Amino acid sequence: MGQIQQIKKMGNIKELAGMIPGMGKALKDVDIDDNAFKSIEAIIQSMTPKERQNPDIINQSRRLRIAKGSGTKIEDVNRLMKQFDQTKKMMKMVSGMDRGRMAQMAAQMKKMKK
Repeated sequence: MGQIQQIKKMGNIKELAGMIPGMGKALKDVDIDDNAFKSIEAIIQSMTPKERQNPDIINQSRRLRIAKGSGTKIEDVNRLMKQFDQTKKMMKMVSGMDRGRMAQMAAQMKKMKK
């Protein structure tokens, strides 16, 4: 939640991403909605402090409550939970890698997008 708020304070998401080398051209024709984080924030705010600290306890009934409380669909909650899990796994992998292994992982990520 804190990270999302920090990004929002920095300004327009498309402009921020454009500052990353190579991203400016890639995002030229892409429309990024500045309100994209609103539903994510609503979902996170609908979680209890215990759920935020330990997302593994979020079962199906809790997901349904979070979706209702945030005004989103259960699919949105599931998508956020899946993205969080994937990011957590990726960060764990990156923390113990050297440059060669990082390049290898970047190549694998490109393949996943296709």
